[in-house]
Amino acid sequence: MTDRVAIRRLPTGVPGLDQILGGGLPEFSFNVIAGAPGAGKTTLTQQIMFALATPERPALYFTVIGEPPLKMLRYQQQYSFFDAARVGESVRYINLSEDVLNGTLDKLLARIVQEVEATSPGVVIVDSFRTVAQALNHGANDATDLQHFVQQLAVRLTSWQATTFLVGEYLPSEAEHNPVFTVADGLLWLVQSLDRNSMVRKVQVMKMRGQAPIPGLHTFRITSDGLQVFPRVIIGPEEKSSGVGGSQARKRLSLGVTGLDDMLGGGIPAGYSVLVAGPSGSGKSVLASQFIADGAQHDEPGIIAVFEKRPNEYSQDSPMGRRFEQFVRAGKVAILQTRPLDLSIDEMLSEIIEAVHRLKARRVVIDSLSGFELALAPTFREDFRESLYRMVTVLTGMGITMMMTAEVEDSYTDLRFSPHGTAFLTDAIVMQRYIAFQGQLQRILAVVKVRGSDHSKDLRAFEITETGIVMGEKLGSYEGLLTGSAELVAGVRAKPARPKPRPRQTRR
Repeated sequence: MTDRVAIRRLPTGVPGLDQILGGGLPEFSFNVIAGAPGAGKTTLTQQIMFALATPERPALYFTVIGEPPLKMLRYQQQYSFFDAARVGESVRYINLSEDVLNGTLDKLLARIVQEVEATSPGVVIVDSFRTVAQALNHGANDATDLQHFVQQLAVRLTSWQATTFLVGEYLPSEAEHNPVFTVADGLLWLVQSLDRNSMVRKVQVMKMRGQAPIPGLHTFRITSDGLQVFPRVIIGPEEKSSGVGGSQARKRLSLGVTGLDDMLGGGIPAGYSVLVAGPSGSGKSVLASQFIADGAQHDEPGIIAVFEKRPNEYSQDSPMGRRFEQFVRAGKVAILQTRPLDLSIDEMLSEIIEAVHRLKARRVVIDSLSGFELALAPTFREDFRESLYRMVTVLTGMGITMMMTAEVEDSYTDLRFSPHGTAFLTDAIVMQRYIAFQGQLQRILAVVKVRGSDHSKDLRAFEITETGIVMGEKLGSYEGLLTGSAELVAGVRAKPARPKPRPRQTRR
């Protein structure tokens, strides 16, 4: 048996793209980048070109009628990847407009061959290739002639060891019959859609010979740095089972609240996901900040993804005050604020994972699920539960202990723990509520579940002080607590539920 031919994979220079391609771009491959006008095809191609071109193996960028080179360069140089000093040396632009208008496919092929032989490029790009087909004199053999041209172009460029890209404005319906797509080794399709004033861009690797790309549509964003792709997470068998198993799950982490850890059975098992549910103002964010602060104090850096406040407001409003801000400055805590209204789950997950690796974080907070859902583009809200499941599974599979807050209305006739029906996704649930107690509103707390572990069934009062959450007494002497109006059990003497104020002290 002969040895297999090893195909080198080239880094594209586009964050996230190598991953969805299956490890990079196959060297000497013949690729098509297709999509509607404005989808980002030219920007993507230029970004890849500047990443691959070298003085020894330059890139040839053939423009065909579409956009004049000077106009294209004027806009492309606004991106950070564009290096004007390399134009003319590593990157060369050639206008084929006259060749297309006044010649034939054979003459056009001869011109491309002439330029390639004179330069010996490592990258060849034709933009827009669709113009070639549109410029043909329409006849019975047009499709056959075009297919022959593409095949000859592919064979010659591959024999010259060039990685090639044909860029064009195509409709998805053309992918089945167009000869260009038949000959291509790789096919990337870019789409963009507008949903309720929110722009969403996606890329799909429809074809990539010799390797296994990640299937499906992947969101991407165009910024001043060019394109950034956010790969769609595919959950494997190991990730599905790794969140709560193994020796790490036996380690208990403190939530930073004395008394609450005891209610949880000694803290929360590492690698678990925790849902903190309650009405507005009940103390969900305070508990989340204490959870992160406790980790920071014990060499377990944490990340908070904020969807309802600005980062500086989050640290200023925290009872931890300046100490919490010190954790941020020391690199023990990162506060992530997202772009509203056009986010995707994969983009948020990518940002969190990057921060996890940067800080070596062990704890993550999503505050809150309600704000998270609103921050998503409308098209992603439809499968919010599925996407959230993927996020939780991936992060807990990495050994991260995760806390999510969810706002629920105090409905005393309907006991709910999440407005999204996502409570079943979590390993533990902490419920916060208000009740009418001794003529005042009183906050109460209960541990609803801790998967695979015993926990307290008590309802306990708590207060939010300048040092954070302070647990009060058990309310076993009262009945009707979950109806919102507590009544003393007959024959039992009332005890104060509110915790006594205690002097401010330095936390351990």
